[in-house]
Amino acid sequence: MQSPLKKLFSQTAIYGLSSIVARFLNYLLVPLHTSKAVFSPDQYGVISEMYSYVGFLMILLTYGMETAFFRLSNSHSNDKRVFSTLSTAVIISSSAFMVLAFFCAQPIAGLIKYPEHPEFVKWFALIVGFDAICSLSLAKLRKDDKAWNFVGVNLLNVAINIGLNLYFLAYCLPLYKSGSLSGFSANIFSFTNIVSYVFIANLVASSVKLISLLSIILKAGFGFDTQVFKKAVIYAFPLLIAGLAAMVNENLDKILLRHLLYDTLGESQSSAQVGIYGACYKISIIITLFIQAFRYAAEPFFFAQSKQKNAKETYAKVMHYFVIVCSFLFLFINLFLHYIKYFIPNQAYWEGLKIVPILLMANIFLGMYYNLAIWFKLTDKTKYSAYMAIFGACITVFINVLFIPKYGYMASSWATVFCYGSMALLSYFLGQKHYKVPYNVKAIFSYLLISFILFYGGMSLQQSSNYPTLIALFFCVFFGGIIIAREKVTGFKKT
Repeated sequence: MQSPLKKLFSQTAIYGLSSIVARFLNYLLVPLHTSKAVFSPDQYGVISEMYSYVGFLMILLTYGMETAFFRLSNSHSNDKRVFSTLSTAVIISSSAFMVLAFFCAQPIAGLIKYPEHPEFVKWFALIVGFDAICSLSLAKLRKDDKAWNFVGVNLLNVAINIGLNLYFLAYCLPLYKSGSLSGFSANIFSFTNIVSYVFIANLVASSVKLISLLSIILKAGFGFDTQVFKKAVIYAFPLLIAGLAAMVNENLDKILLRHLLYDTLGESQSSAQVGIYGACYKISIIITLFIQAFRYAAEPFFFAQSKQKNAKETYAKVMHYFVIVCSFLFLFINLFLHYIKYFIPNQAYWEGLKIVPILLMANIFLGMYYNLAIWFKLTDKTKYSAYMAIFGACITVFINVLFIPKYGYMASSWATVFCYGSMALLSYFLGQKHYKVPYNVKAIFSYLLISFILFYGGMSLQQSSNYPTLIALFFCVFFGGIIIAREKVTGFKKT
């Protein structure tokens, strides 16, 4: 019989094929988008800002129903009825949102300071609406352990999105600039604002994803159980509040950057600051992708594992090894940043590279928080997730509003660290009170501290050396040796 940890790791690998590969492929668009021939920093800032709004809208339109589905389907005798109820609710609310957005497109466009582009509002209403409807079907694939189906749907979505981006920006755009675009492509490539094509590609990809998942929705039917929905709403409402607060922590900085700098820097320069910040933010891709893949596998795993006698020890082991992986990735990315920076080919963006170590640190804290969050999900104390996320959101808003006018995106990056670090600490202490898990705090702290010290030491040597790559290799191998030696001698131990 496969051990719980081996099952988690195997599922993480499978979901990683979808989440890591798919998102990585999407991130490969960053070199295209940030090249001199395509988008300047101010144009890329428009893309970064618009997708920041998407994060908030997805939380509103799914309103915690994915997690509620996992929870209720484990306790309800008829999980098909649970799915049809929650799926129907999301379809109705998402459809209402899309209709409303179409009627109010112009006022909304003016509100977000894009009055000339109400079409942006309409396109994103459809993108978010379709993706919200798909969310429950994707959750069902995860619940039913149909990981490869999940992989197929997501990779198809990514392939279409990337293919259309390449068609519009790598094929049509150069021909359009040279005046030689003709035929079908000339009819398609007609918008003067080339940013539009990124959004159109996403809309087509989201439409195809919805079509590919329709069979799951239709097979389950559109039955609605009022009692099931009531239980789901009660369980998920704190998660909705927490999700919105989490989006404040993750995406509000990009919105605030433009709006708080708009009066002093003007439209173009304020958007450029968002573009530089958004592009450099994505260099933290490796840790971000690892955390995403981990979350897809871990959430259903944690719920299923809760029935086992040694569940708490398993959770502690997961955290232990999770921190080891993240600590190594933190060191590797930072010491090889002199190569990784070419992920963004346009040097106009490189002034923002100084935020990369800060954001990597913040992402580690966020990943730790996701591990720690299991206590309030298993004890049905989801209201605490809202409290902690709101606490983090207050930190985010306070630091950004107070310091962005003076320090720009540096303030945003440090706000992210303080936000996620504070949330992780608060969740740990509350968790030890309500659902005590024997985390090896000393080992976790020591791995983080060693990786930070080695990073600063290696970076200092690199600045005065002609062999930065050799120094990076030495420090990474040295840290790997420390990990192997320590785990071989002590392994995982409870606190």
